[in-house]
Amino acid sequence: MVDILSRRRKNNPILVGEPGVGKTALVEGLAIRIAEGNVPDALKPVSVRTLDLGLLQAGAGVKGEFEQRLKNIIDAVQQSPLPVLLFIDEAHTLIGAGNQAGGADAANLLKPALARGELRTIAATTWSEYKQYFERDAALERRFQMIKVDEPDDDTACLMLRA
Repeated sequence: MVDILSRRRKNNPILVGEPGVGKTALVEGLAIRIAEGNVPDALKPVSVRTLDLGLLQAGAGVKGEFEQRLKNIIDAVQQSPLPVLLFIDEAHTLIGAGNQAGGADAANLLKPALARGELRTIAATTWSEYKQYFERDAALERRFQMIKVDEPDDDTACLMLRA
């Protein structure tokens, strides 16, 4: 994940795996490494934040309100004095989120900023949702580098618990 984040292009990893295999835990571990400075210099000043789409959608009943909230977050990230890395868990919920009567969904609002490198993200989703949503949207799929996350074997799980 660190290698992908350090790239110039296609530097937004998407963790894909079955529910409960540890996708979110991997991102939490990365956030700890960043906070401890145990990453390449380019990632040391990065602040990791979670984008909670459910919270963003809550109470957004007026047409365009969700889209405006998301645009405000994108603007805040872009204007931040420190680089921000957004973690989007359940990233498949981006597709269709906020789409009311011809409005743009969240994925379409994020694509331009991702394409220009103005927004850095780590996404996580399951295999079925990746195939259903990301593989069908070539423009969105191009913005992310997939990382397959498998359930650890027993020995690896024990090592992880001891760490």
